[in-house]
Amino acid sequence: MSVLRYFLPNVYLSMALFTAAPIAQAEDFPTRPVKIIVQTAPGSSLDVMARLVVEPLAQIWGQQPVIINQAGAGGLIAARATAAAAPDGHTLFLAGGSVFVVLPVVQNNLPFDVDEFVPIGFIADQPYMLLASNKLGVNSTAELIALAKRQPGGLDSVAGTRGGLQHLTVEWFRNRSGANLNMIHYPGPAQAMNDFITGRVPVMMQTVAPVAGIVAAGEAKLLGVASTARLPNYPDTPLVSDTVPSFTSSGWSILVAPKGTPQAIAQKINADLRTALGRPDVIKKFEELGNYTRPMTPQELAEFVRNERDTWRPVVKQIGMGAP
Repeated sequence: MSVLRYFLPNVYLSMALFTAAPIAQAEDFPTRPVKIIVQTAPGSSLDVMARLVVEPLAQIWGQQPVIINQAGAGGLIAARATAAAAPDGHTLFLAGGSVFVVLPVVQNNLPFDVDEFVPIGFIADQPYMLLASNKLGVNSTAELIALAKRQPGGLDSVAGTRGGLQHLTVEWFRNRSGANLNMIHYPGPAQAMNDFITGRVPVMMQTVAPVAGIVAAGEAKLLGVASTARLPNYPDTPLVSDTVPSFTSSGWSILVAPKGTPQAIAQKINADLRTALGRPDVIKKFEELGNYTRPMTPQELAEFVRNERDTWRPVVKQIGMGAP
């Protein structure tokens, strides 16, 4: 008899067991508390989102996830810690868009490849708003652009830290609209907000949460939102893209896992995450903080990140931040 008669069945059995192992691991996942690494300090926007996500996930998993804050270097420290973790789904990275959009462009020698992180799921958008100081006397995006074009020397705009998404958003708006805006950078938000409210720097693009209070109090004029659709808690506010076609900009946060994490486990976490973020009470809490959940499969998330990088790479390079 041929040796193959005895050998092949064992090969097929081994292959079947090899394929079934990750599926079985996914069904049992998690077997211990999941660590969620956050790239910012406690109390930050990303940290708050992580804590909102942890609560429903703990109920689904029967295990309380542990949040680990590893702030610094624009997300580099947290990303490096994630890349070095065991690829078993028990270490995840709740990351902001800068890790995937800015870091790969400005640094040639990253100790990891951001494209090798395993996509898990989308957490939330933080759309940018276009605001004008009340002292400026404009009531629409079109009026602001027209004023900025005819004003000698242009208009000053809050641009946050150099190379951050706020800065990139203002740069892109300036490029797309032709508005003559001067970038005024601030090391922190407090002084920037004070200068904006007093009219010293009359233009600002900022995500919803930091400006919701001054908008509600009538301390600034909300001209438009840079989202793809009107926001549920700002239904009467027009889109910036109504005036500047195709202009959208949002901060965003996603969940990824280390390279090598089995797809079966990634799919399991994705399904659980979508269940958690789909709860009406969770959606409400997110929206109250200016964050808008959006379900995505891992495959859709990977495509989303690629598109975002393609959008922002030329803007990063234009402001002179691209690696040589």
